[in-house]
Amino acid sequence: MPETEIAATMGYLTRALKTPTIGRVWETLGDQARTEGWSHEEYLTAVLQRQVADREANGTTLRIAGAHFPAVKTLDDFNADHQPSLRRDVLAHLATTTFIPKAENVILLGPPGVGKTHLAIGLGIKAAHAGYPVLFDTATGWAGRLQAAHAAGRLEHELKRLRRYRMLIIDEVGYLPFDADAANLFFQLIASRYEQGSIVLTSNMPFGRWGEIFSDDIVAAAMIDRLVHHAEVLTLGGDSYRTRARRELLKTPAQPAGK
Repeated sequence: MPETEIAATMGYLTRALKTPTIGRVWETLGDQARTEGWSHEEYLTAVLQRQVADREANGTTLRIAGAHFPAVKTLDDFNADHQPSLRRDVLAHLATTTFIPKAENVILLGPPGVGKTHLAIGLGIKAAHAGYPVLFDTATGWAGRLQAAHAAGRLEHELKRLRRYRMLIIDEVGYLPFDADAANLFFQLIASRYEQGSIVLTSNMPFGRWGEIFSDDIVAAAMIDRLVHHAEVLTLGGDSYRTRARRELLKTPAQPAGK
């Protein structure tokens, strides 16, 4: 078969199969295969590996974009030296994302600025790379979403839709209190995820003060019970990273004029 006919046929076949990477690399890899004496099986494996790698990379990019992270932060960028109480083995286990198919949760507690959101996003990025759909929002953002769905008579539909996400990240629980209606809606979100999907939650409040957040000790207790039943609870301490950085900046000697 003439080379021009082969190229036209391959172009048609890769479009029909929706394999654009194969369409780009088959000829180049064919030249390499002839030069290096690959077998047919080795050539086919190389072509398919390139297609799968590109498809997985594109899927990861789409999952990260669809998660609506406020910023992209990775676990590798997290400075664990500022958190000596944080067990490295636990963090390494969570980084494997094996807790997600088991619908287990991760609760990150501690004062503002100690890296809770960074860790939550880092776990979300790991989940996206592992092929799991993720969705991020603050606690108030989730409350607003649920209130809008409830007002439209679509709460059950929204809760069902959210089950498609294998991980939900709920950030900043405790920064603003919920009224009774918002607390009840929030409880329904937690209850709908129980043993069905993972939650990664951050809070600046210890569990003993969640009654203040949700305006009801009973609702708070029921929520905590479901969250921690299958969960890793990590408590972070120390100074705020932002406060520490500001303090270090102020300690830096001023440079003389003209230097």
